[in-house]
Amino acid sequence: MKQNQHPLIILAFNLLLFFMIFLVCPTYSLTIPRLSPIAEWEKTTTADDYSDVKTFYYNQTLDHFNYNPQSYQIFQQRYLINFKYWGGANSNAPIFALLGAEEPIDSSPPFIGFLTDNAASFSALILYIEHRYYGKSVPFGSREEAVKNASTIGYFNSAQALADYAQVIIHVKKTLHAKNSPVIVIGGSYGGMLATWFRLKYPHLAIGALASSAPILYFDHITPQDAYHSIVSRDFREASKTCYETIRKSWAEIKRVASQSNGLSILSQKFNTCEPLNQIDGLVYSLELMYISAAQYDRPPDYPVNVICGGIDGASSKSSDILSNIYAGVVAFTKSNDTCKVYYGPFNGSETSEGWRWQTCSEMVIPISIGNNSLLEPSPFNYESFARDCKEKFGVAPRPHWVTTYYGGHDIKLVLKKFGSNIIFSNGLRDPYSSGGVLNNISDSLIAVHTVNGSHCLDMLGAKKTDPNWLVEQRKTEIKIMKGWITQYYADLK
Repeated sequence: MKQNQHPLIILAFNLLLFFMIFLVCPTYSLTIPRLSPIAEWEKTTTADDYSDVKTFYYNQTLDHFNYNPQSYQIFQQRYLINFKYWGGANSNAPIFALLGAEEPIDSSPPFIGFLTDNAASFSALILYIEHRYYGKSVPFGSREEAVKNASTIGYFNSAQALADYAQVIIHVKKTLHAKNSPVIVIGGSYGGMLATWFRLKYPHLAIGALASSAPILYFDHITPQDAYHSIVSRDFREASKTCYETIRKSWAEIKRVASQSNGLSILSQKFNTCEPLNQIDGLVYSLELMYISAAQYDRPPDYPVNVICGGIDGASSKSSDILSNIYAGVVAFTKSNDTCKVYYGPFNGSETSEGWRWQTCSEMVIPISIGNNSLLEPSPFNYESFARDCKEKFGVAPRPHWVTTYYGGHDIKLVLKKFGSNIIFSNGLRDPYSSGGVLNNISDSLIAVHTVNGSHCLDMLGAKKTDPNWLVEQRKTEIKIMKGWITQYYADLK
């Protein structure tokens, strides 16, 4: 599939794999949407040049927590550095360390514009560290070897990744003779979780953390399972009640048409699918994922939810055919002149989708269900089925309580205010994952910064002239807090 294909083809191909653990069982087909600061359709656009970024590799330890012979194996971990804005080691200028998440690090320099927009005012070095098992940071010599069985893929977890980041940060500071340069770790989505946990686990290496859209509370029954889809539904309902109702009615209409003798052919033509449908699942999943993605990344200036609903409502004023009106929403969203609009199979896993599948099947068990009054059809999270399929695929069972055991989460305000400090939890409340985020201040230095109209990791993207005032102020607040950390650090250093 070519990368210049229109957005819904890309969504159907990539997000269908990213957002779903397994396709075969509707009770948990939409369990764990992938965490990423950047929408898939944005990754296909042309980014600014980032020739200022230099690539390096570190000889990373395979296993930081055991002392058997295999633990001492090494692999090449990739990290990138932008020196352009750095004030240098002699002035103890700070380091911004972006903690890579569930994808190659390549897209971070051009798309996480918050760093380059603000590095100059801090005289900061920007360090981007790739997550193990993604991109070029793969143990055992090749991806095939690294993921071939539970014995090799078992080193693929967040605790090992955090230890990797610690090693790289120490190495970079030593190499640059920057012993007293303060480090602020930054991450979005899963990377935001990692930034939070890094600050808590390695406070001697990072003076603070900016955690954007980090759902650290969406584990172990802390957050209601249907909270994610409650926000998806709210986003569409607030955009247009008629659009919301049309989408809800469409699921039954799709089934009704499909039940006819030539129903699949009718649906294939009505939705202009790239392949003839042999079942409705591909169409349903593609539509569901379009709605989910639009809600998660419902950002200015276009606001994808409004775009979809504008298409649906515009067609509804002219026609009572529900499915034709839904298709008008698809056309509005894709903004494409391609001959086909909905891609349907075959779906081959990418390194990112397969990696995230492993992570959610091992420790990142985020139990997302769809409630009875949601935009999408009800779908409970069936842990027993989920665990059984994870065991069948990888040979290991999930550990649904491990994240809260190792990092905490329960009674977070009571616990963290006793020892945690210098973390910004930023969220946009239109983001479905904000339901699992920290939305209230825990202490004077554990600060929640959220915007009512913000979306997933919106504050991490580069500033635009069209940015609304509330987004500009959100970023200003974050910068002010971060500068306060550094000022205090320099005062303590004297």
